[in-house]
Amino acid sequence: MMLEADLDASNLPVRKVNIWEETGAADRVKAAANGNETVPTVFVGDRGLVNPSMAELLDVVRSEAPALLDS
Repeated sequence: MMLEADLDASNLPVRKVNIWEETGAADRVKAAANGNETVPTVFVGDRGLVNPSMAELLDVVRSEAPALLDS
C-alpha cells in the first residue's frame, strides 16, 4: 500500500476506517466509488477520491483544505 506509506510519512491528519466494521462507512465508500467497496477511498471533507496517488490527494487537499498542509 504505497498511499498508506506516503500518508504515514506526511504530516497530514489521517483517520483510518474499517468500512466493514464502522456503521455507514461502506455506504459512503460505495457512493464515492460507483457502488463498489474500493479501498483505499480517501475523503477530504465530503470529496471522495478512489485509490488516489499521493500527488492527486495533495492537489485536492491544496484546493479543499489547505490548512491541513500547515499542520
